[in-house]
Amino acid sequence: MPGFLVLYLGWVIIDEILKNRAWLDQQIRVGLFESLSVYALLTREMAQNGSSTNHDLPPSTPSGADIDESLYSRQLYVLGHDAMRRMATSDVLIAGMGGLGLEVAKNVILSGVKSVTLHDERKCQMSDLSSQYYLREEDLGKNRAEACVQRLAELNNYVPTAAYTGKLTEAYIKKFKVVVLTDSPLSEQEWISEVTHAQGIALIVADTRGLFAQVFCDFGENFQVLDVNGENPQTAMLASITKVGGMTELNNCEPRRIKVLGPYTFGIGDTSTFSEYTSGGIVNQVKMPKDLHFKKFKDAMAEPEFVMTCLSHFERPALLHLAFQALHHFETQYQKLPESWDQANTQKFLTIVQDLNQRSSSQMEELDTGLLSLFAGICRGNLAPMCAVIGGIVAQEVMKACSGKFHPVFQWLYFDAIECLPKNPASTLSADICRPINSRYDSQLLVFGSEFQKKLGAVKMFIVGAGAIGCELLKNFAMMGIGAGTGGRVTVTDMDIIERSNLNRQFLFRPWDVQKPKSDTAAQAVKAMNPGMHVVSHQNRVGPETEKIYDDAFFEDLTCVANALDNIDARIYMDRRCVYYRMPLLESGTLGTKGNVQVVVPFLTESYSSSQDPPEKSIPICTLKNFPNAIEHTLQWARDLFEGLFRQNPENAHLYLSDPKFTERTLKLPGIQPVEVLESVKAVLVDERPKDFADCVHWGRVQFEELFVNQIKQLLHNFPPEQKTSSGQPFWSGPKRCPHPLSFSLEEELHMDFVTAAANLRATVYGLKGILDRKLIMKYLQAMHIPVFTPRENVRIATTDAEAQVTSNMSLDSEKLDKLLAELPKADQVGGTRITPIEFEKDDDTNFHMDFIVAASNLRADNYRIKREDRHRSKLIAGKIIPAIATTTSLVAGLVSLELYKIIQNHKDLESYKNAFVNLALPLFAFTDPIAPRKNKYYEVEWTLWDRFEVQGEMTLKQFIDYFMKEEGLEITMLSHGVCMLYSFFMTPAKKEERMNMLMSEIVRKVSKRKIEPHVRALVFELCCNDKDGEDVEVPYVKYNLPANFGQANQDN
Repeated sequence: MPGFLVLYLGWVIIDEILKNRAWLDQQIRVGLFESLSVYALLTREMAQNGSSTNHDLPPSTPSGADIDESLYSRQLYVLGHDAMRRMATSDVLIAGMGGLGLEVAKNVILSGVKSVTLHDERKCQMSDLSSQYYLREEDLGKNRAEACVQRLAELNNYVPTAAYTGKLTEAYIKKFKVVVLTDSPLSEQEWISEVTHAQGIALIVADTRGLFAQVFCDFGENFQVLDVNGENPQTAMLASITKVGGMTELNNCEPRRIKVLGPYTFGIGDTSTFSEYTSGGIVNQVKMPKDLHFKKFKDAMAEPEFVMTCLSHFERPALLHLAFQALHHFETQYQKLPESWDQANTQKFLTIVQDLNQRSSSQMEELDTGLLSLFAGICRGNLAPMCAVIGGIVAQEVMKACSGKFHPVFQWLYFDAIECLPKNPASTLSADICRPINSRYDSQLLVFGSEFQKKLGAVKMFIVGAGAIGCELLKNFAMMGIGAGTGGRVTVTDMDIIERSNLNRQFLFRPWDVQKPKSDTAAQAVKAMNPGMHVVSHQNRVGPETEKIYDDAFFEDLTCVANALDNIDARIYMDRRCVYYRMPLLESGTLGTKGNVQVVVPFLTESYSSSQDPPEKSIPICTLKNFPNAIEHTLQWARDLFEGLFRQNPENAHLYLSDPKFTERTLKLPGIQPVEVLESVKAVLVDERPKDFADCVHWGRVQFEELFVNQIKQLLHNFPPEQKTSSGQPFWSGPKRCPHPLSFSLEEELHMDFVTAAANLRATVYGLKGILDRKLIMKYLQAMHIPVFTPRENVRIATTDAEAQVTSNMSLDSEKLDKLLAELPKADQVGGTRITPIEFEKDDDTNFHMDFIVAASNLRADNYRIKREDRHRSKLIAGKIIPAIATTTSLVAGLVSLELYKIIQNHKDLESYKNAFVNLALPLFAFTDPIAPRKNKYYEVEWTLWDRFEVQGEMTLKQFIDYFMKEEGLEITMLSHGVCMLYSFFMTPAKKEERMNMLMSEIVRKVSKRKIEPHVRALVFELCCNDKDGEDVEVPYVKYNLPANFGQANQDN
C-alpha cells in the first residue's frame, strides 16, 4: 500500500483566520487559506502573460536597480520589483479626460508605467469643474486633454505623459498595452473592443453616472495572473513526519499540490519511493499562476459575469447592466442624456429598458422601476467621490493588466451609492431644484440640487492628517464645495514635512515641495483647484497638549471630523474627542490594496474605539535571544541591538552626565536593572570610549566576534548539537535550529558591511568623523588581534520566557553595584564629553542605520542557517513600514466622501450609512451597516456611550454626592478624574472629611497637582455607583460644567 505523507506544522496557520477586526481581514485570511489548501511550496518560476506585447526588459533595465526605491518604496512593498518592472514596459492609453478619466490617469501615472497618453476630443465646460480638478476656469473652451496634460505630467517625472486629440484608429490603438475608455459611446466601445481582443491588448471600459458606476475588463483570451492575492508566501517548520520514510527527494522539488488535513497538518500524496526521513525541514508556499479566459465585449454584454459589490442586492448588477445599455440607446435615439428628475424623460428611459429586457436572452422577470427612475433622474450628474472610487478601482485594473499581479475584475462590476440621496428623493428633488446654473458645481447640482449645495458650502470640516488619505479628502472636498460657501471652512492639521517617498501617493505634493509642511502645501494645492474653498492649515499634533487650540469652542463649531491618521493612538484620541463633543467622525485607513471606512454618527453608531484589533503577535524573548528560526526574528533582534548600542546605552550615559538625579532613579529600578544600566554607562564613558575612528573600527570588530562567534560558542557549549531533552527528543529540533559560529573574513562583504556600519554609528555617538574608505578600514582590521574565546562554565541560558523572567527578577548583587558606583567617573571628570544618542531613521540611506540592521540580521541568519533577506524587505520589517498605493487611497477617500453626503443630509437610519472593507487585489468589496452602540441600563434608564450626566458646577464633593443620590438614586462609591482618585468609600475618615467641603475643582487641582487650564470649560468624572438595593451598576460619565467665569478666576488664583 503506498505511503502517505503527513507534515505537522510547527506553528498554527489556521489560527490567523480567526483574528483581526473585520470582514476585510477575514476575507484576506480566507484567500490565504485557500492558497495553502491548494499548493505546497518549495520553488517557483515567474511566468509571462500571454500577450502580443513584448514583456522582455530592454538592456537598460536589467534589474531592480532601475526602480527608484526612494520614490516607489511604499508601492514596491505592495507590488514587488518584478511587477513594477513589467509595468515599466507598458504604454497606457486613457480616453476621456472628465473627472473619471483624470482620476484614472492620476493613479496610473503615480504607479510608474512606461508612458500614459491622454485622449479627448471634447472641450472643457463649466460643469467639468465639478470633478476635473486639473482644469481651471481659464481652461474653458480648451481641449480637456491638452488643458490638463502638463499638471498630470508633473506627478511623476519617470512617466512620459502626452495628449492626443485626433480620432482613435485601429493603427493608433495597437501601440498600447492597455486601453481605458471613459465617457465613451457604446458604438466606440464595441469596435475598439474587437481590435483590442484580437491583438491581446487589455481593454477597460468605465463610466460614472450620478451615483451609479460601471467597470468592464477584457484582458484577452489567455491572461495569466501570477499572484492572485498579493499575500506573502508562508513558511513553516516541520516538527515531524508520519506514515512514511524517505524525504531527500523533496529538496528543491517542483511545487506539489497539497491536501489540508487539519489546522497543523497537510498531506502531499504518495511518498513510498522516497528515501528515509531523518529530521527538520522547511515547507514554503509557492504561488501558482492562474489562467483566465476573458470573453469579448459583445459576448460578455450578452452573458455577463459580475463582481458583487453589495451582498444584500444580488439582483442589482443585472439591473444596472440593463440600465447602462438603455442609457446608451437613449443617448443615440434622442442625442442627449435624460434631463435630471424629468418625468417625461424618465418614462422614455423606462420604455427602452423594458424593450431591451424583452429582447435579452437573460430576461429579468421583474424590473425595479423605482431604482431605474432614480438612475434616469441623476445620470446626467457627475460626482467627484464617485470618480475617486471608480478611478481607484480602474487604475488598479490597469496595473493588473500590465503586471499580472492580483486577480482582475471578471468581467463586469457595478457600484451605486443611492443612499446618499435624501429620503424620498422623488418628492424632494425636481427638475427645477436640480437645474444647472452655470456654476462649477453644476454636475453635482444635477444630482442633489442647489439647496443642498448651500449646505455643503456652509460645512465646517476638520481633517486630521495631510498624508495620502488627507490629500485625497482635500481634493474631493474642494470639488464638492465643502467649506466654500458662506460661513464654511475646512481646517487641516499635520505636523509632518514632505519627504520624497510621499510623492508616489500624496499627489498634492511635487518634488520642489520636499521638506515643506504637508498641511500648508496641501491647502495651497486645493485652493488652486477651487479658489472659493476656505481652507485653514495648521501644523499641530492632536493630543492633550493642543487642547487649548482644539478646545470646546473649536469642536462645537464643527460639522464633522475626518481622520486621515497613520497610528492607532491618535485615532483613539480623536475618537474620544468626537464622542465627548458628539461629533460625526469619518474614519479610514489603508494597508496596501486593503482599505476600510468606518462612519461614526452620534447616538446612531458605535464609536471607533468600541471594537479594537487584537494586540500584535510578539516574538518570545528566548526566540529572539537564542532560538530564531525566521528572518523576522533576526531582524527584530538586530533592531533591538541597534536601539541598545546606539540609543539606549548612549542615552543612559547622557542622562548620567546631565541629570543629577539619574543615579538615584536608576537605583530604584527592580531586579538587576540598576546593575545593567550602570554597566552600560561605564562601558560608554570608560571601558569602550573611543579616541578616534580606528577605535570605533576595533569596537565594531569586537562586536562581531561577541555577537556572531562567542555567544554562539557559549550556546553550543551549554546545549551541544547532540543534546537531548528530558523526554529523549533532540534538543535542536522543531523551531530550535542548531546554530554555528561564523569566522570573520575581510573578503566577506557582509562582514565588512557590519563593521563599517557599526564603526560609523559609534563615531556618530561620540561626535567623531566617520570614514567610508573600506581599504582604510581593512588596514585597521588587519592590525587587530582578537583573542580566542573559551566558553565559560556555570553560565545560565534561558530556554523559555519563564526562565528568562526568573533571571530578570534575580536579587540585586549589592557588592557588584557598589563596585560599579565607585568605578564610575563623576560628571565633572568627563567634562567636554559629548554623547549623542541615535534615533532610528529608516528612510535615510546615508546614515548607516539600515546598513547595520541588515548586516546584523543577515549575519545572525547565517548563524542559524536562515535564508538572508535583501535590504528592501528588511527595511519593511524592521522599520514597520505600512505598504501603500495610490489606488486604494483614492478609493477609500471616495467612499469617505460619499458618507459625508449622508451626514450632511442628516440621515437618521442606520442602514443609510455603510462601513466598507475592500481589497483591490482579490477584488473584494464588502459593505455593511454600522453597528449600533451597545445599550446599558440602570434602573429603567437605557444609555449608550453617547450619553452622560451633565452637572452644573460649582459644587462641593458632598453636594455632588448628595445630588446623585437625590436626582438619580445612585450612591457614589468611587469618583475619579482621569487617573486621579478623588473619592472612594475606603478612604480614611480624615481624608474623606477634608474633601467633603472642598469644591470639585479644588479637589482636582489638589489630587492631580496641576492647575486647570483657562480653556477648560468642563471636567470629566467617572463614577462607580450602587443602586438603592446596594447592587453595583454601570453608569455614564459625568460632564461637570464649570462656571462661565471660572477660567479667569482660576487664572487670577
